[in-house]
Amino acid sequence: MPFKILTLYELNTLVKETIEISFPNEYWVEAELSEVREVRGHCYMQLIQKDIHSNVPIAQASAKCWKSQWMEIRPHFEQSTGQRLRPGLKVLIQVYPQFHENFGFSWIVTDIDPTYTMGDMARKRQEIIKQLKEEGVFELNKELPLPLFTQRIAVISSQQAAGFGDFMNQLLHNEYGFAFDVKLFPAVMQGEQTESSVINALNQINDALDHFDCVVLIRGGGAVADLSGFDTLTLAENVANFPLPIITGIGHERDESILDMISNTRVKTPTAAAAFLIGRLRLVEERIIEAQNRIANTVKQRMNVENMRLGRLTGHIPMLFSLVQTRQQARLDRIFTKLRNSMAQALSLQHHHIHLFENRLLPALDRLLLKESHRLQLLKQRTDAANPEHLLKRGYSITLLNGKSIRDPKQLKAGDEIETRVEKGILHSIIK
Repeated sequence: MPFKILTLYELNTLVKETIEISFPNEYWVEAELSEVREVRGHCYMQLIQKDIHSNVPIAQASAKCWKSQWMEIRPHFEQSTGQRLRPGLKVLIQVYPQFHENFGFSWIVTDIDPTYTMGDMARKRQEIIKQLKEEGVFELNKELPLPLFTQRIAVISSQQAAGFGDFMNQLLHNEYGFAFDVKLFPAVMQGEQTESSVINALNQINDALDHFDCVVLIRGGGAVADLSGFDTLTLAENVANFPLPIITGIGHERDESILDMISNTRVKTPTAAAAFLIGRLRLVEERIIEAQNRIANTVKQRMNVENMRLGRLTGHIPMLFSLVQTRQQARLDRIFTKLRNSMAQALSLQHHHIHLFENRLLPALDRLLLKESHRLQLLKQRTDAANPEHLLKRGYSITLLNGKSIRDPKQLKAGDEIETRVEKGILHSIIK
């Protein structure tokens, strides 16, 4: 029997009819999204199931949600979960099979149960929180003290974000005139790049720790679905272990991210973060003013006490001075009498010593004078014996040249004028 030959269209039509007959109902399916994209209002998804032990994909399928249905499903899902559909999310979707002769097989999505995804997200959040607590870092950043004068602020935010502008405006125009030194470290604050971008900003701040008192991480506004970037383990570990206090103002009052849970201080909005910093400085200022007033009052009370004490002492001074004067005068009189007696005794003793020296000195002086007188007589006799006048009287003469006696004829030369002294006069001669 010859085979019946089918065209491709006929074969695909046969498959379509078989699927429609075999799968007439809609089915709820658990799956993980590996790809999500919107094209002209339609949503195209790639579904995947992984082995629970090896994490290796064991099933894959394509799914699509038509625009008319997607416009209802998407807002409901995002409002309920606070998340956008994104790769990595686990979903519970209602589908029915569709085989098109031209485009092939696909699952058509008619509904998505947000409670399933919320449960999975909550489970992941709890796993992250549990791991942070087991690591002992969940409360670590909360234990860091904020400096009294928290004025050097490192801000992590998007530079174009309205929340950052509100934060800066609030700080710069605060009613107390407090000065803040703010430096922005730009980061992506929504989407898949949030984690890596914020961690990079933290690393930059860590390289200049000495220049800052705290870190303010602000986002402000935006869709609730964009909070998913702040619920990752890696980012949470970086924040928990950061050496500076971190203040978060991500901008959603109702929703609390893991980052809010582990940060040092959580506020609702960027303006609330600025108000917190201003209010903290205001409290410090009030404490300073209060301390100043206490010091002033204490000094004033002390001065009053000392003035009263001084007044009492002033009344006692004349009497005390009179008593002291009498005592000092009597003491001076005693000292003067003692000094006068001591001087008299000293003078008497020195006078006795002088008298003794005098009695010893006079006989010694007489003996010395007699001895020196005898020595002078001997010297006189010797001098008289050597006196040239006596030699002249005996007939001797003295020949002089220029006032000096001549002892050797060789001292003379022709033309020298000499003088010869004799008893009765002086003779002048010229040597020829």
